[in-house]
Amino acid sequence: MVSRNSLGTESVLLAAIFLSVLAPFPTLGIDVYTAREVHGTVGSKVTLSCTFWSSEWISDDISVTWHFKPDGSRSSQSIVHYAKGKSYIDEVGTFKDRLEFVGNPRKKDGSIIIRKLAHTDNGTFTCDVKNLPDVVGTTSSVHLLVFQKVPLRPGVLVGAIVGGVLGVVIIIAVIVYLIRYCWLQRQARLRRDLSALERGKLHKSGKDSKRSRQAPILYAMLDHSKSLKSASEKKAKGGLGDSRRDKK
Repeated sequence: MVSRNSLGTESVLLAAIFLSVLAPFPTLGIDVYTAREVHGTVGSKVTLSCTFWSSEWISDDISVTWHFKPDGSRSSQSIVHYAKGKSYIDEVGTFKDRLEFVGNPRKKDGSIIIRKLAHTDNGTFTCDVKNLPDVVGTTSSVHLLVFQKVPLRPGVLVGAIVGGVLGVVIIIAVIVYLIRYCWLQRQARLRRDLSALERGKLHKSGKDSKRSRQAPILYAMLDHSKSLKSASEKKAKGGLGDSRRDKK
């Protein structure tokens, strides 16, 4: 007899096999990335970048196609096609001798360059990549705007204002620091001069006091010497008188 556990296990396995058969295979996909908007000036050149990610290895059958739809137009045209390692450029339309495929599909890059921009180049450029068998995915588009002069963007203007303000603040801070440094140096010099002057005064006053103490001693010595001189002179005169009386 077959146990209930074995019947339950077989039913689970059958259900899993049935679901795996009915389940759809995973859908392959390829993701393409471009900028949203690019600006250029008349006569200059611009690079329209196109990168992609594929779930498959990059094969020899990879292809990159660029389409262009002018502003105000409903139809688009193929302007660049890359396949089998070669690029094919539209040599008939408005981009004749102005387009170049600069990407490297092996490195997942399908970028192009447009030279000598004109106002007629305003429009939408779409990059489409196929990497067999990875062919399911969405394209990516970039809008090109050609100006006589590139307008100043608000972000750039705000950045310039902020940078100017920061520059002014830094300059003011440096000036304040230099002024404070010079003031401190001057104060230190004045303190050194005052201390030197005070030391000189003290030294001079010490000399004056020494001289004032020495003056009475000198005067006393002079008086003593004068008294001794006068006493000697009197004595000499007395001796002379005695000698004269002896002679008489």
